[in-house]
Amino acid sequence: MNLGLWLARIAAAEGQRPALFRGTELVADYAAFAGRAAGVAGWLAAQGVGPGDRVALYRLNDPEWLILFYGIWYAGAVAVPINAKLHAREAAWIIEDAQASVTFAGGTQAEGLRALGAAPLEEVPEGPPLGPLARGAEDLAWLFYTSGTTGRPKGVMITHGMLHAMAHSYFADVDAVTGADTALYAAPLSHGAGLYNLMHVLKGARHVCPASQGFDPAEIFALAGHHGRVHMFAAPTMVTRMTAHGTGAVAGLRTIVYAGGPMYLEDILAARARFGDIFVQIYGQGECPMAITALPRADVAGDDMARLASVGRAQSCVEVRVDAAPGQPGEILVRGAAVMPGYWRNPAATAETIRDGWLYTGDVGVLDAAGYLTLHDRAKDLIITGGSNVYPREVEEALLRAPGVTEVAVVGRPHPDWGEEVVAFIVGTAEAGALDAFCRDQIARFKAPKAYLHLDALPKNNYGKVLKTDLRARLKAG
Repeated sequence: MNLGLWLARIAAAEGQRPALFRGTELVADYAAFAGRAAGVAGWLAAQGVGPGDRVALYRLNDPEWLILFYGIWYAGAVAVPINAKLHAREAAWIIEDAQASVTFAGGTQAEGLRALGAAPLEEVPEGPPLGPLARGAEDLAWLFYTSGTTGRPKGVMITHGMLHAMAHSYFADVDAVTGADTALYAAPLSHGAGLYNLMHVLKGARHVCPASQGFDPAEIFALAGHHGRVHMFAAPTMVTRMTAHGTGAVAGLRTIVYAGGPMYLEDILAARARFGDIFVQIYGQGECPMAITALPRADVAGDDMARLASVGRAQSCVEVRVDAAPGQPGEILVRGAAVMPGYWRNPAATAETIRDGWLYTGDVGVLDAAGYLTLHDRAKDLIITGGSNVYPREVEEALLRAPGVTEVAVVGRPHPDWGEEVVAFIVGTAEAGALDAFCRDQIARFKAPKAYLHLDALPKNNYGKVLKTDLRARLKAG
């Protein structure tokens, strides 16, 4: 079933409900929301875009993002949301790999693509109303591009059926939603925040994009007080920044779902003390979007510190196991209705990741007797900074193209606000300032190293492999 039907149904039944807001300004009720999405679908059809075709979205959070998103689904097409923080070169690669027929972009994102010779569409188009066209559970709804160990992102194929399973597991395992609620999008709609729009559309809730189009605690608190009953998805670094902002009570926050990186125990305790029992944690991957485990409100609010340090238990739509003896750390495996069928145009990576029906997450964890999963390590050398994933290989490949660089190795270093920051060890003559300028011209700013440390040679084993454990030890020793 086409998930666009959820919008069509609520619009038909309760079209007068307020739907889309820019800050405190009402942009559209549900009737107008659905009508504009249908117009986008009609325009796409007139351009020859049909069921299964890919359409890219590369723009900051705004109400038009959601109109375009549902217009893509109404047309039976596949949405390819691209993180607006990515460099235009990276976005262009994704657009090409996805074989997108049309790209909707805005502001600096559109300017960046045009500088590369692309021709994105900035405005929200309108044609004769269309849709939602029929789609099946196995049909693609979303191509989610996630970083890969090869340095190139992989397109996770997310189906309508997967998103149905995720949404219903949310209601069963994470949180309730009603038409009186407000979804606030301070994190990128291209990722977890965008996935959670589905439940709020289904229930006819309000959708609020901050006027700043970004994350600002003061703005969030003001919007929560204005709209009330606010739900938001937040990376741990966002939660810690909100906790540190001011000291007074904050009205209107109902639920914060935190995920996307490690949340230190002391940080969630401080957040809980500041805001009360409004927190839920989930663990997921693009390959099983937002739907591996959940730590419900009661557990986050409880006194069991071991459970609070975990990521909770398996969500209703999946099975979770650890590839190790009971109580021992091992790779986390998942199977079920929310697991991807594979990677877009990448059968080799699919075969490596999906084996005998199980998704091999690459993450290491321990399951206790009650089914609570505790993460021990992250996959390979993944760096998570501010809730965004950075794979060192991608940064290394960019830096190796810089003049004066002979060798490079990239690792993560603990950071009090961002969880980790990217650090590059360099062999060569290139200076830090030149490297920084070069790197920022090639990749997204959040991936660029925050420090460049020069060595005469990188530490290696007998097989020539760089010993990143030695590099991390150097950072720890100072």
